[in-house]
Amino acid sequence: MIQYLREHLSYDQARVVLEKDDKDDKNLYLKGIAVQGGIRNQNQRIYPVPEITNAVKTLTDQIHNGYSVLGEVDHPDDLKVNLDRVSHMITDVWMDGPNGYGKMKILPTPMGNLIKTMLESGVKLGVSSRGSGNVNESTGEVSDFEIITVDIVAQPSAPGAYPTPVYEALMNQRGGMRAYRVATEVKEDPKAQKYIKEALLNVIKGL
Repeated sequence: MIQYLREHLSYDQARVVLEKDDKDDKNLYLKGIAVQGGIRNQNQRIYPVPEITNAVKTLTDQIHNGYSVLGEVDHPDDLKVNLDRVSHMITDVWMDGPNGYGKMKILPTPMGNLIKTMLESGVKLGVSSRGSGNVNESTGEVSDFEIITVDIVAQPSAPGAYPTPVYEALMNQRGGMRAYRVATEVKEDPKAQKYIKEALLNVIKGL
């Protein structure tokens, strides 16, 4: 039976690297491990390297054929990508040893601007692959694995801890919802952008 699978990797586990585009320094990228192969992870699942290799190839083909692979902030409850929560686009995936890597371009969406502000302020964020596959109940091995996307998630407070929902935490903080509305309505206004950055920095400090 095909199952919904999501695997969280912390900042250190994913070996996240922050990059800027050499041609246009306005473009910000995250690069790191999207899914680990050949080891038993925190969810007690094992992703054989051949399964990850096939899944990475399928996703690579989609990207090369012009398909936009979008990712969100935090953990959705299903495989659907919600456009109002999109923060980045996956521009490249590849294998390096047993692991599948991904490169994500941060988009100028409300959630993308939120993530950009966090990253530029030194916040360490993790990633979470989202996909489907069959899990052998006795061994924990995954087969028929397919990667749907890779999301950006909060850094867990301890190994194995479930990540704090970034979006909900921000929206529940004082000023979070107002900053979100301003980001949505006047994202091209420089003065509004300055306010957003200051507001989000204050919100982040309160998390």
